[in-house]
Amino acid sequence: MAEDAWNSRDPARVIQVYTEDTRWRNRAEFPVGREQVRQFLERKWARELDYRLIKELWAFDGPRIAVRFAYEWHDDSGQWFRSYGNENWEFNGQGLMQRRFASINDLPIAKGDRKFFWPSGRRPDDHPGLGAMGL
Repeated sequence: MAEDAWNSRDPARVIQVYTEDTRWRNRAEFPVGREQVRQFLERKWARELDYRLIKELWAFDGPRIAVRFAYEWHDDSGQWFRSYGNENWEFNGQGLMQRRFASINDLPIAKGDRKFFWPSGRRPDDHPGLGAMGL
């Protein structure tokens, strides 16, 4: 469901699963609260065009989950990237995410090296995940 929400590229939808006082670390940005997260996501998706994301559960223990992910996007000059990373999530007792710590690396790729080719929005059920793609 997190992957589906992020692939919607709708900040208003995405922020609903976070606590009002959520705390993030995303590269060099540290948004706090839903409003700062919404603003962050608006900037992100204005810059990261044709964004397609795949997430995969890595581990979990109680209210903490680790996921790995990869996403593809291009900038306004047409340069494509595949961004790889890991996220650590912590949930409160109501199931809302109160902390999100992301570590992300961007790899410039040629347009012909892209692997994520579904229409904008939710990844189709028959599209392979990261493990099946060797990513």
